[in-house]
Amino acid sequence: MLTAAHSVCAYSAWANERVLDAAEQITLEQFQTDEDGCSIRDLLTHTAAAQWLWLERWRGTSLPEMWDLASFPDVASLRKRWAQVESETQRFIAALTAPDLDRPVSYVNFAGETWSYPLWQQLLHQVNHATQHRSEAALLLTRYDASPGLLDYLVYIDEVAPA
Repeated sequence: MLTAAHSVCAYSAWANERVLDAAEQITLEQFQTDEDGCSIRDLLTHTAAAQWLWLERWRGTSLPEMWDLASFPDVASLRKRWAQVESETQRFIAALTAPDLDRPVSYVNFAGETWSYPLWQQLLHQVNHATQHRSEAALLLTRYDASPGLLDYLVYIDEVAPA
C-alpha cells in the first residue's frame, strides 16, 4: 500500500507538470480567460491550492481559506509556488510508514465541520481531485491547440516509472 501511495502521488506530480508545460504554450490572455465559468489559471491554481490544503491537514493544520487567485497572474508564478507545495508533499509522502496510511486524520473544513478519514483515503481523494481539475484544464488547453497529451496513469508508468 505504501508503494501505491508513493506511486499515485508521483504520478499526480508528473501529470501536473505536463499540464503546466502545456499552459506555458498559450498566451497570458488565454491563461486568464474565463471559459464556461472559470479559467485555466483558476483551475490550476485551485488544484495546487487544494494540494496545499490537504498537505496542511495531514500535518495537523486546518487552513481557513483557499489561495487568492489574483496572487497567480501567470504560469510562472503558479509553477513556482506549486513546486514548493510539491516538494513539501513529496517530503511528507517519503516519511510515511505503512501504519501511517491507516491512521485517521481529522480536520475542520471551511464550514467549520470536523471530518476524519484514514490518511490513505485522503491521499487518494487529493490525487483524484487533481485528476478532475487537470482534465478540465486539459480540455481548455486543447481548445487553444496546447494539449498536454496523454495524462493516463499507465502512460506515466511506461514513460517515467521504469527510469
